Amino acid sequence: MSATEKCNILMVDDQPSKLLTYKEILGELDENLITAASAQEALAILLKTDIAVVLLDVSMPEMDGFELAEMIRDHPRFKKTAIIFVSAVNLTDLDRLKGYSLGAVDYVAVPVVPQLLRAKVRVFVEMQRQATHTEHLNEQLRQMSSRLLVLQDQERRRVARELHDGLGQDLAALQMAFDRIVGEHSIQMKDQLATEGRGIVLHAIQQVRTISYLLHPPVLDELGLASALRWYLDGVTKRSGINTSLDVQPNNFPRLTQELETALFRIVQEALTNVFRHSQASHCWVVVSHEATRVVAMIRDNGKGLMQETAELRPERIGVGLGGMKQRTIEFGGELRVSNLNPGTLVEVVVPLDGCGRDWRLLPRTLENGAPRSTGGRTLGPPTKKQQPSAVEHAPDTPVPVRQ
Repeated sequence: MSATEKCNILMVDDQPSKLLTYKEILGELDENLITAASAQEALAILLKTDIAVVLLDVSMPEMDGFELAEMIRDHPRFKKTAIIFVSAVNLTDLDRLKGYSLGAVDYVAVPVVPQLLRAKVRVFVEMQRQATHTEHLNEQLRQMSSRLLVLQDQERRRVARELHDGLGQDLAALQMAFDRIVGEHSIQMKDQLATEGRGIVLHAIQQVRTISYLLHPPVLDELGLASALRWYLDGVTKRSGINTSLDVQPNNFPRLTQELETALFRIVQEALTNVFRHSQASHCWVVVSHEATRVVAMIRDNGKGLMQETAELRPERIGVGLGGMKQRTIEFGGELRVSNLNPGTLVEVVVPLDGCGRDWRLLPRTLENGAPRSTGGRTLGPPTKKQQPSAVEHAPDTPVPVRQ
């Protein structure tokens, strides 16, 4: 449940006139009001509907409010459901004590004061809404922690594979070359083997640099986000074959905090990885814009798009990649949005600067010739004669193997 989603309020009374009165009183809360004329009807509703607050009459035929409350509390699903007893007859201290012992949060006497009843129900509805929202966030956190563990394991496996298949093979070849040098009597052959060994060493050094740069590019710390993205897109393009363009606004893109630069770099990196792995795209466009109160990053491709459930970022439908992008964005108070275009996919990331609030109004929502416009007014899509984006080609992130 989101912080703005309506809650269900169940009102139980065998007198229709009272139910109408309660609906009139609580109508101003703008919540979902559900009525039940008996305890049996209330139980049937509870079993198929999530209820935030139960407004329960004590004196009812067949099964009174106390018995119904006891049955509600016996069900694990309703342990935290707020129950408010309403009675015009059972008003002794013993009655109130019994009500509270059955888990009621309040005991209201009839005739009720409309403003007071409305205020009490509002408080318990908000408490229930926040509790449900917190549980949802905790579940997302648990899922994200699990995904991060999977991501770490995948990263370790990838690095191990790169070391074994790349650096390990070079070192094995170098050992064989040295063994041959030791047993070789010809000076000319020794020189030839030494030259081959030197080439292997240089290739091994390049392998180490490639792995090191992909894990954390030094240019990100030394020159900032814009330069790191240019380096990354230029390097990976040569290995992926996907034509991409990078547009950085303004041209003299300022430095951000180290943590934010790293997060944005990883988000763009992961988005490009998804383009490479899943989209079957031939082109990709990246825009990074620094504005007065926020930083905006947009990645668009011309591929096959995403399933609608994935584009809506439903927790059960997104993988480790999108989940990590979303979590990185949330950590900086930002928002991540994924949209299906025709063709392709648009990923939008907005991160406020200096604690500024979030505002989506300036994000591109209209298409011109199939290409959304960026916040700076430039088209996020195929370049035209009047618009020439940065001529930097792209490729996805670290899972792309280095071709020798």
